[in-house]
Amino acid sequence: MGQDATPTHARSTRILFGLVFGLALGLIAGGLLPESSQPQLSWWIDQVVQPAGRVFLRIIFMVVVPLILSAIVLGTMEMGDLRTLGRVGTRTLLLTLLLSTLSVGIALALVNTLSPGTAMPESSRKALISTYGGASRTSIERGTRSQPVATTLLNFIPENPLAEAVNSFNPENTGGGLMAVMVFSLFVGFAMTVAPREKTLVLRGFFEGMFEISMVIIGFALRLAPYGVACLGFAVAARLGFDLFRTLGFYTGVVLLGLALQQFVVYPAVLRFTGHSPMAFFRGAKEAIVTAFSTSSSNATLPVSLRVAEQDLKIPPRIARFVLTVGASANQNGTALYEGVTVLFLAQVFGVELSLTQQVVVALMCIMAGIGTAGVPGGSLPLVVGVLLSINVPAEAIAIILGIDRFLDMCRTALNVTGDLVIATVVSPESLPSKA
Repeated sequence: MGQDATPTHARSTRILFGLVFGLALGLIAGGLLPESSQPQLSWWIDQVVQPAGRVFLRIIFMVVVPLILSAIVLGTMEMGDLRTLGRVGTRTLLLTLLLSTLSVGIALALVNTLSPGTAMPESSRKALISTYGGASRTSIERGTRSQPVATTLLNFIPENPLAEAVNSFNPENTGGGLMAVMVFSLFVGFAMTVAPREKTLVLRGFFEGMFEISMVIIGFALRLAPYGVACLGFAVAARLGFDLFRTLGFYTGVVLLGLALQQFVVYPAVLRFTGHSPMAFFRGAKEAIVTAFSTSSSNATLPVSLRVAEQDLKIPPRIARFVLTVGASANQNGTALYEGVTVLFLAQVFGVELSLTQQVVVALMCIMAGIGTAGVPGGSLPLVVGVLLSINVPAEAIAIILGIDRFLDMCRTALNVTGDLVIATVVSPESLPSKA
């Protein structure tokens, strides 16, 4: 059985319909049923509806670790292939890290300043925490037992990578968890770049196969997503009512504001600082940006991006092919920003207080997850779930934002592709002229 052949827009429509149907039914059940029926409703939610909704999440959980491992190893192998492009490869890597760091920094600043998760009334927040009580209480307890910065940073380098992978989602794990798995993946990717290629071909094929299998399994999960989202949406709406929609609208606005700042402030500043015209760049890149917005896929946009880079932005083919091919999966500024906002927003909704150190850890995980995010629609979902679980926010909380995710996916993919073209332009001395 191959990957899901359902067109992306049809699948997204089904997920959106499932969410709307579940929310509507939940609002009706929670608002119209008499008080005497609430215990029976709670029983159905706890024993039938939520377990059914968790099925597709469990399938995603299965592949979070292998997906992260294989995607970061493969992405790092390409990013680290400095022998072929020398200075261009080094500048590409540095710019990727710089832009990703700036995007996540914007996410943290906006969420801490605007606090979208606190827009939910206290009574509704308490009801949500009560729904997922065990995990939320554990989150709060862990938040008060944060480790020293030095210990936290040292735990990023795993003594036993297998143990860290096994305990990535264990709230009692005192090691680096998922972050340690990411660091291990980076080391493996760089080591495979340095090692003789003929001696790593089998291992390279193993990671490529692991990545493809993970994507196929995620495709299976996405087939169940409309039904799972309907069940989870019903459970949330039945307990929270209309307060949920006000909070979701605030969250969407914060994500869009962050993406706009990266697209129209950070990128033009980088271009102008390096002697390029932002106006000329956006005129030349327009077709690729629009294609990325409509397809929600960096990989699907890659052929258009290559043509735009070579014909409109005048980037040499050897540079365009290296930077854009790698960037389709390794330079995901929009995804990193979105993940940062989403994780901190859901932590706020669940009343989880994250220390500065913990927020820095989340930021680093989002930056590294940007390297490992698949350039396909919905490719960031497993990594968002993984980061949520690492701070012990209930994974079912992803249902709150999943319905709006398609539109936000379109927006952040456009930012991802723009970032790829910005890097290709900056590292190329022969790209578009510095004057508009």
